[in-house]
Amino acid sequence: MRRLLPLISSHPGGRSAMTCRYRCGDACFHEVPNTSDNAYAGDVIAGALSRRNVLRASAVVTVAAATGAAAVDGAPQAQAAAPGAAPAAGRGKGATGRAARGLRFGSVEPNTTDAVTVPEGYAQNVVIRWGEPILRGAPAFDPEKQTAKAQAGQFGYNNDFLSLLPLRGEPGRQVLVANHEYTDEVLMFKGYDPENPTREQAEIGWAAHGLSVVVVQEERKSGKLTAVTRHRLNRRLTATSAFRLTGPAAGSALLKTSADPTGTKVLGTLNNCAGGTTPWGTTLHGEENFNQYFAGGSSATDKRYGLSTGATERKWERFDRRFDAAKEPNESHRFGWVVELDPYDPESTPRKHTALGRFKHEAAQPRLTADGRPVVYMGDDERFDYFYKFVSSKRMMKGTSRAAREHNLTLLDEGTLYVAKLTGDSPAGEIDGTGKLPADGEFDGSGEWIPLATGNTSHVEGMTADEVYVFTRLAADKAGATKMDRPEDVEPSPRTGRVYIALTNNTDRGKTGKAGADEANPRNLNKHGQILELAEFFDDPSADRFAWRLFLVAGDPEDPGTYFAGFPKGEVSPISCPDNVTFDPHGNLWISTDGNALGSHDGLFGVATAGSRRGEVKQFLTVPKGAETCGPIIQDRRVLVSVQHPGEVDGASVEKPASTWPDGPGRIVRPSVVSVWRKDGCDIGV
Repeated sequence: MRRLLPLISSHPGGRSAMTCRYRCGDACFHEVPNTSDNAYAGDVIAGALSRRNVLRASAVVTVAAATGAAAVDGAPQAQAAAPGAAPAAGRGKGATGRAARGLRFGSVEPNTTDAVTVPEGYAQNVVIRWGEPILRGAPAFDPEKQTAKAQAGQFGYNNDFLSLLPLRGEPGRQVLVANHEYTDEVLMFKGYDPENPTREQAEIGWAAHGLSVVVVQEERKSGKLTAVTRHRLNRRLTATSAFRLTGPAAGSALLKTSADPTGTKVLGTLNNCAGGTTPWGTTLHGEENFNQYFAGGSSATDKRYGLSTGATERKWERFDRRFDAAKEPNESHRFGWVVELDPYDPESTPRKHTALGRFKHEAAQPRLTADGRPVVYMGDDERFDYFYKFVSSKRMMKGTSRAAREHNLTLLDEGTLYVAKLTGDSPAGEIDGTGKLPADGEFDGSGEWIPLATGNTSHVEGMTADEVYVFTRLAADKAGATKMDRPEDVEPSPRTGRVYIALTNNTDRGKTGKAGADEANPRNLNKHGQILELAEFFDDPSADRFAWRLFLVAGDPEDPGTYFAGFPKGEVSPISCPDNVTFDPHGNLWISTDGNALGSHDGLFGVATAGSRRGEVKQFLTVPKGAETCGPIIQDRRVLVSVQHPGEVDGASVEKPASTWPDGPGRIVRPSVVSVWRKDGCDIGV
């Protein structure tokens, strides 16, 4: 087994203090916002053996298992595996043959190289960097002369989620959409004084947040991509662009401010993390750690959402009263939503969908029901918070006509919002906090979707529908949802329909006064995270029940508390802190990491989800010093990643950079998008 690199850090996973400070406002060093007395999964599994027998006898579950369509293979209610499913635990013992198709590359070893390191036989290029002009009239990037006006026409900072969409009529071109999660002012401005930022610095920060749309051109004989500057579809949306609140809570008194008495018009989008691409050709963007931008929080709802009682890190409240909750108590209610963007219409106003609830949205990835209704899965990235889904009541209209596009933009405005409650199937005594597998060989169980609201009807006693949508965390508290270890990105498999949820870590689990391990979150002081696999009953995304199991329990493979779907641990790459997830054309799950706690730089990993090599993890790349791997896209001939916050290391500044990526010594460190391809022009990993 390869030796891992030493790491000493007091911060969650392998994050620097600077990352915690600028990206999430030191969320993990504040009190946990969720103080509800909801049961944890471990609290509800007493008597699980008898409950398992009840589930096995259930007529509905028996039918589901018999069809092979409604249960995760190996979960307690499954009497027979789904067609093509992997064998039970221990499936990897004695595994032979080649890696899964799509994963046939030499694994990159753990390292701390200040570069994007890729497998032998692969090449790479920087597609676009922070500050590159994408709009007509935008100047070339000059960090010494940066202005808010210039930044508003240039690619934003700290790119995260990526989506690539086809561009009809322009051969070899695609539309790239990127989130810009947050800004590192100390790495952007020479001589930056955190206690006394200038208005110009604040306004540059506003312009560096948001979204970018930029057309890219592919090189015919490789996977290389280059940005097409000043294309008619190129667009920047910032913290001061116009957005529209839609859905059942739009116009609510809870969303009205002195600047917007209608409660429907919002300036900007903030802290966009991961997202999703819809079957109807739009992109979804999750507003995550929005709370850190608002000062003066004082209400109980402010506390539940983590608003600061004092000043904020960036001090924006000094330059715009809307960032001061004491002056504009409802302004923060207008953030924390899923944003939908039509990248093909540069004149359109993006929508914030209130029907999908308000919380720290890491991502939102849709899947269609058999009759064409979208279902969106969503995680709330907070210690001990919840996992949600939204089921639309409208069917998608096929085609690209104007009528179809206008109709499909309303699909996420009507339906039912649910929160998940998970139940383990092993006796409580078998979950000891070390990650040791229970007697049945897997961490698994069943679950139910608890409805919170449908349209203007609340399903939560004591709360109106508007309150459910605006204060979704409180509604989920009341509904008895299961607290999880930071549910982040979520992705349904296009092949099997199974849903994969990245639970990044939770170093608070098991601490004094905090919840201990349970079957879905089986380790105390959990610094490496896990991946949960969920199967809806009858493979119906609108079902109200599901089966689940842990697909991976991340960490050092030599640690007995890790688990790789039963695959031999001596044959996998070490992986820590799963964050973003996606699928390749072959059905393999790809995982990018955030805060690797094993001493290596963060990276991108592929893992087989089916067949004899299910659970085999292979590392495809690592990113530079201080950086995080985000927004992966896996196409036949290329892999795209966002290299976010390179050089974000404690003590670093413009004057004292910790990284020289991507342009070498003497140049400012710049978050960028990278494309990787095979030098021989063949498909990735085949």
